[in-house]
Amino acid sequence: MGVLVLLSLVLITISFREPSTGALHQVESAGATVLRPFEVGAERIARPFRDVYGYFRGLVHAKRENERLKDELNQARQQALQNESARQENAQLQALLDFQDSPSFPADFRGVSTRILTWGNEFDQQVVIAAGSNQGIHEDTPVVTGDGLVGRVTAVFGSLAQVTLLTDEDSAVSAIDQKTRAVGVVRHGQGRNSLVLDLVTKDKNVRRGDVIVTAGRRSPQFPSLFPRGIQIGTVTSVGQSETSLFKQIQIEPFVDFSSVDAVIALVAQGRKP
Repeated sequence: MGVLVLLSLVLITISFREPSTGALHQVESAGATVLRPFEVGAERIARPFRDVYGYFRGLVHAKRENERLKDELNQARQQALQNESARQENAQLQALLDFQDSPSFPADFRGVSTRILTWGNEFDQQVVIAAGSNQGIHEDTPVVTGDGLVGRVTAVFGSLAQVTLLTDEDSAVSAIDQKTRAVGVVRHGQGRNSLVLDLVTKDKNVRRGDVIVTAGRRSPQFPSLFPRGIQIGTVTSVGQSETSLFKQIQIEPFVDFSSVDAVIALVAQGRKP
């Protein structure tokens, strides 16, 4: 090994010192010429392998890059959904605050703004809200949004409460036609999220498009647990038959019960949490 290294150094030294036309340079040139076909052949043989290697290397790199871009896209999509959800929630909470500051907010009541935690099934029509007796809420506390009446509290815990929606089969509220002053009872209708104004006698005048609100009085005939003037819905149809004592009045509620996320519990001013 030492002899070979020494010989290499001697040849390199001679090559630098010898003119380009010297014997050593001629030998190198002749050797390069002889070996050139082998070099070209080796290059041609090796090129497909290098191309295949480069292809698979690029494929692996592209796959990794694709996975990275997918992860970034998923993260961006999740962030966008969270931002949109937060925007909608803020808009609903702002609408509740605007309603509490408006002249239509019931007097002698304070509002407890809260969000809906869970929904019941379509048969029970009940929700659970994130406020309870710790905030002064009790059974029969009215629950509303800025659009109108939602329902009433039917079970209370420390920091939770169950609300039975107005669309539940067991719900009923004394109501009045805001224009004609015809009085009746709003209850669940035939379809999902449908309401009817019941027990309105035929001599009363109710028209399509009339606004129905809570009556807010405790008469023996139509007892009410709700403050006066809370919007319920608009009349969509009015009918009557020869055999029935009352009109058949259909109501479309102002509240979209399928999209409610935040509500206000109306607590009487004298009641403390």
